[in-house]
Amino acid sequence: MKKILLVATGGTIGSLETAKGLIPSIGGEGLLSYLPDMSLVCDLDTVEISSIDSTNMSPDIWVKLVEMIRDNYHKYDGFVITHGTDTMAYTAAALSYMIQNTAKPVVLTGSQRPITFDSTDAKVNLADSIIYAVDEGSSGVTIVFDGKVILGTRAKKVMSVSYQAFSSINFPFLATVQNGKIIRYIGQEKREGSAVFNTVLNRKVFLLKLTPVTSTDLIKEIFERNDAVIVESFGAGGLPDRLVPAFEEALKKDESKVLIITTQVIHEGSHISTYEVGRGLGTRLKCLETKDMNLETALAKIMWIMGEKGLSFEEIKKRFYTQVELDLLG
Repeated sequence: MKKILLVATGGTIGSLETAKGLIPSIGGEGLLSYLPDMSLVCDLDTVEISSIDSTNMSPDIWVKLVEMIRDNYHKYDGFVITHGTDTMAYTAAALSYMIQNTAKPVVLTGSQRPITFDSTDAKVNLADSIIYAVDEGSSGVTIVFDGKVILGTRAKKVMSVSYQAFSSINFPFLATVQNGKIIRYIGQEKREGSAVFNTVLNRKVFLLKLTPVTSTDLIKEIFERNDAVIVESFGAGGLPDRLVPAFEEALKKDESKVLIITTQVIHEGSHISTYEVGRGLGTRLKCLETKDMNLETALAKIMWIMGEKGLSFEEIKKRFYTQVELDLLG
């Protein structure tokens, strides 16, 4: 029988209702007490990394998760992480870069309602995640939620309270889990060689969401304080003419800084060469484009790349556009 480690971090799935609102209170053993039949599926151990609302998730906890999985990698056949939904997509993307070439599944899940509620999605999501983690065809970092299996670099939370909380952005679902059965749409090749673990991230990354009233005054200070700036632009992507000189000045002042252009539109990616406001950026500014990567993945990927000091812009560019495993296709 396979061995799975359940890693609890908090979130709605293990919350209790209090006068102050929902507060994470139930650890891994408590969660499994609601699923006694899972002992027939695999051997389950539990460990608690944190007990937080995922609003409070941080790179420090990502590092703890990676270290926990690294230190226990040879003891278990797979890992299930219970996590709050609000930042789950960020964690899934980050772990996809921090844990590479893993033949063993690292599955994140959670719920929109606590496991203690009569009407809850927690039991199904947790059971589905364990079933998926046990299956021979599973590997790499994924989110299992509402019967859908989503690649770690493709997930985004799109519903705030509905059970259909997550969508796979610009890429199909890997599989579905229905009544304990896995239906695969995209096969995952087993990785050869050893898993690679990385805990070094550059945390000086800033997201600037453009609006029609974004001021140039912010740009100088943002670049002074950060090593990479992701600009969430409009539509296909581009920069307003009035802001371009400020970006030019900031990048010329310190050539080690990195500018990344993405879009506020969820689906179909960025296409900055489509319009005049974007087509000329490549000659005026040294910038990268996320293309079909979602925001969470772009953030995690540049943090991972720039965790290595002293890379030239061309080296950063090459790594940013190089698929990692399937990047799993990002």
